[in-house]
Amino acid sequence: MAAEEISHWQPVRSWSSIPLDLAGMVLRLLHSYANRARFAAVWFARGGTVVAQKKPNLQPPALSWSSIPLDLAGLVLRLLPAHADRARFASVCPQWRAAARQQLLPPPLPLLALPDGTFYSLPYTKPFRFPGCGFAGYQSACGSWLVFPRDDGCFLVDPFSRETVTLPPLSSVRLRPPNAVAKWSYEHGAKVADPYVTWMHMKDSDKLHISKLVVCSPNLVAALVGIGYTSQILMCQPGALSWSVRAYDRCKRFEDMSFYQGKLYALTKGKNLLVVNISDDHSTGDPQVSRIGQAIKGDPWYSIAFTNNTMLCKKLYLVESCGALLMVRRTIVCRVPEPGLYSEAVAGWSAFEVFKADFEHSRWVSVSTVGANQVLFLGRRCSRAVSLSPYGVLGAGDQISFLDDDEENRMEYGYGYDKENASFGTYDIRSGGFSSVHPKISWKRGDEMRLAAWLFPHD
Repeated sequence: MAAEEISHWQPVRSWSSIPLDLAGMVLRLLHSYANRARFAAVWFARGGTVVAQKKPNLQPPALSWSSIPLDLAGLVLRLLPAHADRARFASVCPQWRAAARQQLLPPPLPLLALPDGTFYSLPYTKPFRFPGCGFAGYQSACGSWLVFPRDDGCFLVDPFSRETVTLPPLSSVRLRPPNAVAKWSYEHGAKVADPYVTWMHMKDSDKLHISKLVVCSPNLVAALVGIGYTSQILMCQPGALSWSVRAYDRCKRFEDMSFYQGKLYALTKGKNLLVVNISDDHSTGDPQVSRIGQAIKGDPWYSIAFTNNTMLCKKLYLVESCGALLMVRRTIVCRVPEPGLYSEAVAGWSAFEVFKADFEHSRWVSVSTVGANQVLFLGRRCSRAVSLSPYGVLGAGDQISFLDDDEENRMEYGYGYDKENASFGTYDIRSGGFSSVHPKISWKRGDEMRLAAWLFPHD
């Protein structure tokens, strides 16, 4: 399906130009008869088509678009969960556009971004593209930012506001200590890192990439940068000339990273939650890692192989929800063609467990709910919790919407895996049931399309 371009601020020329589905949706969202009458008064007076079966008693005809009070426009906007609907609403006229800018609105549902420049505004299944450059070719995402690493720098671009932030290139990293060198030894004739892999052993690789980027504040950006499973924590200030790294710290298999209540946390494969202490460089004033401590010690979890040609793999995510820091463990049931051929496993269905960080007792606590109206949107690049309460949707929460982002396991799943279609699904925490939310939304797992990500608009 070809993706259409959406221009957010092109004014509608007449009442009759407003799509009936948009007008009907506005009426359905207005539960008060008085508010429906106020809206319909303007609609009919300006030549709009009937959108309800029964025309309500009308007030005296309104004379212009601005006749709709801003409080009524704001009420409608607060009940629109889709970013696309908010954009269409704001494009009607200058007054409604002003209302969209002035209202304090709850966060909309996220957009699904694909690296070819295609976007989906949930809950709709029709693809679209932003006008202009199209935003294809990103390598990561964080909140409303798309991340574009280049040889001359790393650029964060917000497709909604078109704002751009420049970060240093990965080739420009300030070492601590500045005279650090890689140390090697030889075992059975092979060159190996000594005593373990550090940033110095992988900094010159052409496979170096950003697996996770977190915009902690306007003055602090942290990133997990590495090769394959192994990465290190780098940080910088937007607009700076270089990143900062502790050159001799051991690289780890970090699963995720999150900025929570003013502190940066990183999660390892063993479910160890690390707290990253940050200080300012005395000479440059740039942020740097001063110390990495352990906030919670996890229980190691390893892939499990069974005799029925299946094996269990896992992924871990960090996400803040209702003031708590949650760890979500996703268990993936994989099929193998025959015992021993684990390198050709094919991922199957998933199950989820949710744990809350208990900082007082330094432990993970299993929880059976994330909130009746909370939905966790999980992705390897960006995860967030979204509340459905502002939209009057009751009992639709306690769910996890997750992407098929098997980037780090793609080489373990066999050659045919890259050719299969990927999508996103929803897991009901209360029932344990799984469903494919939008069968019409799919993409090939292979090539760069595995970098699908959630994008969370500001408004």
